Amino acid sequence: MKVSKGNGLMKGQPKAEQRTETIRRFIKAGREIFARQGYAQAATEEIVQQVGLTRGALYHHFSSKEGLFRAVLSEVQQKVAWQVEEASSQGADPWEQLQLGCRAFLASSLDKEVQQIMLTDAPAVLGWEAWREMDAENSFRLLKEVLDVLVARGLIETHSTQALAHLLSGAMNEAALWIVRSPAPQLALTEASRTLEELLEALRK
Repeated sequence: MKVSKGNGLMKGQPKAEQRTETIRRFIKAGREIFARQGYAQAATEEIVQQVGLTRGALYHHFSSKEGLFRAVLSEVQQKVAWQVEEASSQGADPWEQLQLGCRAFLASSLDKEVQQIMLTDAPAVLGWEAWREMDAENSFRLLKEVLDVLVARGLIETHSTQALAHLLSGAMNEAALWIVRSPAPQLALTEASRTLEELLEALRK
């Protein structure tokens, strides 16, 4: 089979596979450029040039620059959720899983993609409500699940795991933003992690 010029896709490749591959390449280019330049400075022309397709192709699959950004953000949030879940799985019990997961979430703030795309641009581009809805499908969901287990086992006591999950999630998101803006991010991460552990200890029965 011959490779079509300009977009690197193979002639004869099923349309569904071509569509999936095109979307993947746009998201990959978007992640790189949004992380490096920020949403406001990122030009759609540079994105389509890197992919080797047209602006029309970009708008066909994502409708707008913001649509591409939303898809990119979703991938970045899923990556953070995977890191949190992976760290949590190393815990010997639900309490240690909670601690490890929270530490992993805060540590993700040192990642340049997370800093620029998820923490800096996302609330401004999409608005807090849309940002929170997407977060609820990823890191927040994992936090709520482990809190439910801890309450069910009598390890912590709270009037509402839903409210507690929102409070802890809000605190960690604010801490992550503080780490990003700190002149010494690694030191800020250490301080935030230790303080969060003190906060969590206060919840234990």
